[in-house]
Amino acid sequence: MVHLSRVVFRKYANFVDNLRLYVRGGSGGMGLPRLGGQGGDGGDVWVVATKNLTLKRIKDKYPVKRFKAGTGGNSSVRALKGERGQDKEIYAPVGITVTADDGKIIGELNAEGDRVRVARGGHGGSFHSAFEPTKGKAKHIRLDLKLIADLGLVGFPNAGKSSLLTAMSNATPQIASYAFTTLKPEIGKLMYKDYKQISVADLPGLIEGAHINKGMGHKFLKHVERTKQLLFVVDVSGFQLASKTAFRTAFETVQLLTKELELYKEELVSKPALLVVNKMDLPDAEENLEELKEQLQNPEEFSDLLPDDMKPKNFLCFRHVVPVSALTGFGVEHLKSCIRESLDESEETASKALHEERLQALRYPSDNRL
Repeated sequence: MVHLSRVVFRKYANFVDNLRLYVRGGSGGMGLPRLGGQGGDGGDVWVVATKNLTLKRIKDKYPVKRFKAGTGGNSSVRALKGERGQDKEIYAPVGITVTADDGKIIGELNAEGDRVRVARGGHGGSFHSAFEPTKGKAKHIRLDLKLIADLGLVGFPNAGKSSLLTAMSNATPQIASYAFTTLKPEIGKLMYKDYKQISVADLPGLIEGAHINKGMGHKFLKHVERTKQLLFVVDVSGFQLASKTAFRTAFETVQLLTKELELYKEELVSKPALLVVNKMDLPDAEENLEELKEQLQNPEEFSDLLPDDMKPKNFLCFRHVVPVSALTGFGVEHLKSCIRESLDESEETASKALHEERLQALRYPSDNRL
């Protein structure tokens, strides 16, 4: 078990999804009292989103993790107004949330070219400051990567998420029969005949207690926040992490996954969700599937099967329940159709809501000025 833990740590250490940096704006330049000259302002520090970059690359390239903007130019006889200090840009991947050490969100980088100012430069010396400049702001910030994907795969270890992603897309995640095969997020693209592409994120498997950071804990759960919809994946035969842990039926697994998401951040379970019942090639799969469907139709009637700490506040209503076998390919194409249908339905609903909002603004323009 110790050996497995070391393997997990070593492999996961190659993936970095958060980074703490020290940033400091440039100091202002000196003013010139004799002629009333004003020093240049110090440069600012910005975090800028760019493609084809990882936090690990930033960590490797800047091991000291300190970034400082340029100092403003001093006022002189030749140039009464000193030059502004040069800005410092820190290039970061798309999908970053920038936070201060106190947890306050400074900004988000959701698309290439997005930029967030994280430290202002100081003011140049002038008449109002007795020609003395001010120093730039200094602070520690955190760059926190949260993957942006259409769908996030949610499931316990060995539910077959990685195998399913491989069967549906062009991704090649690691697949094996031990827990935590997926040690870092993996993005796959579903391709459709009309060239539509849908991104699916395979994330480290949850375990009971993930909401309090057990197992991969928050390293998994935070990535669910930016997915549009959830794709639950359960083993039709049930789940047991280890010989000393309790066995969970497929129905119990669904409710426990829901509970873990709910405890981490309750609004996560308000996202549209689909359920994939995997491993339909196993013996007794059809009987187990029918039992699960019956339980999902009336979950309240079967809630007494669940311990109190496993009962979610609200039982999820899945848009589609799709039986598949990632091993044989059974049901995979139907699943892709259901995914497309669900996302298209959500986009249509959002488009109608936006259209109605704009109509309301045109009908009642005075309301917008209040």
